[in-house]
Amino acid sequence: METFSSRDLALQAQKKILSHMATKSMVNMFIDETSSEILDELYRVSKEYTKNKAESHKVIKNLIKIAVKIGVLYRHNRFSPEELVLAEEFKKKLHNGAMTAISFHEVEFTFEKGVLSEILTQCKNILLQLVDKHLKPKSHGRIQHVFNHFADEELLSQLYDAKGNLWPHLQKICQGMNKLIDEDKL
Repeated sequence: METFSSRDLALQAQKKILSHMATKSMVNMFIDETSSEILDELYRVSKEYTKNKAESHKVIKNLIKIAVKIGVLYRHNRFSPEELVLAEEFKKKLHNGAMTAISFHEVEFTFEKGVLSEILTQCKNILLQLVDKHLKPKSHGRIQHVFNHFADEELLSQLYDAKGNLWPHLQKICQGMNKLIDEDKL
């Protein structure tokens, strides 16, 4: 027996359209100014670290696509009660990661690359569980790509080197995360 749901079809179309519209101008419709500034700094960090503009663009584009798709799923109440527990766990882990990242930045000689890398890996695993039944393998690959990129211990080491060229970007990222935390958005 064939089952047809116009609601499911509309949701699928919306996810597809939004994934193709993940450009900077569209980001502003879905992501606030502070988050957009953080994404810009993450792009700059990635670009300086990899020396590859195309790769850096792809990482941030994948991050935006995933964020938008999860937002659409959430707004359309597509997550089960069990999945909402995972979503809350992800939110808490992300908040913990932001607080840790800020602390490492503000308190000299406290940075431990393995700690942030592990938090990001845990976030990735929770997120993959959350979207397992909702997003296609291509989106799962995007999640892997983004989190693996930013959990790279060498990238994190360079980012937290106070004498390094990535340090000014870290300062701006931490300022933005502090603002999001103060506004209870992170």
